[in-house]
Amino acid sequence: MAAASSLQSHTSSLKSSSQYSIYNNGISRLILHTPSSTLKLHHHTQSSMSIKAFSSPSPNPILTQDYLKKLAADKAVEYVRSGMVLGLGTGSTAAFVVSKIGELLKSGELKDIVGIPTSKRTYEQALSLGIPLSVLDDHPVLDLSIDGADEVDPDLNLVKGRGGALLREKMVEAASKKFVVVVDDTKLVDGLGGSGLAMPVEVVQFCWKYNLVKLQELFKDEGCEAKLRIDGDGKPYVTDNSNYIVDLYFKTPIRDGLAAGKEISSFQGVVEHGLFLDMATAVIIAGKEGVGVKSNFCLSFHAEVTNRINSNKFFFSDLNFKVEI
Repeated sequence: MAAASSLQSHTSSLKSSSQYSIYNNGISRLILHTPSSTLKLHHHTQSSMSIKAFSSPSPNPILTQDYLKKLAADKAVEYVRSGMVLGLGTGSTAAFVVSKIGELLKSGELKDIVGIPTSKRTYEQALSLGIPLSVLDDHPVLDLSIDGADEVDPDLNLVKGRGGALLREKMVEAASKKFVVVVDDTKLVDGLGGSGLAMPVEVVQFCWKYNLVKLQELFKDEGCEAKLRIDGDGKPYVTDNSNYIVDLYFKTPIRDGLAAGKEISSFQGVVEHGLFLDMATAVIIAGKEGVGVKSNFCLSFHAEVTNRINSNKFFFSDLNFKVEI
């Protein structure tokens, strides 16, 4: 209670200051100061805010997609602290994250980490690197999850699951206090589904075609084509949870992601969909100009304040920020 009272008192004093500007839909220009760099938070009409912290690649690098993914992954691991319970994502970018965590544990730079893998592939990789593992049943609240994404829109909503692990990914990442996403700049889209690549929906095997037809009809205005995912042997792809995946291909982006997610989830036989909406705390983006961080300010600030109040260690001076009009 004392910490909450201190927060209210300090907020009131900030409001009376000529250097403070109340926000309407977003927030005024915020500059956060850290020892390593200066991060700028620009005004955005939505709740997600843009924080840019560019670090240039090494001189004359070969900017392959894997190189950019590794840059983003290394930046994401900076969020990890000893003693954390971590959600370990699935996919080519997440594999770089898991590998880096394994390196830091081996060198002793990280200690007492517990990993919650989101797929059998990630489980096997983490186990081979000596990362201690557990399950969501034993750790229902995670400190942090790090994972890749297939698409990221301007509000940090995501399409995930082209690697087939969307159900476990969503369960683990929804249980995390913070969710950091790592991508290269080819994954940025103006609207979800805008890449023209698959947006996956996990369905039970029983009467899968029934749901495929319903899903295609639901998105007929977006020119959607629904296809059953097939594996390398020409058979239906089977997830770690023994389900099938129906991939949706859009000619135009989904107009309302939240409404679409609710409609998809209402179909009997649908297990989960690949729309990860309002979940990402921050997205780390690697491109030819370097590595940038785009943060959902509301989610980040809420998580920080909650943690400080719960630990009775909330001090505005620790946040080390100033507000500019």
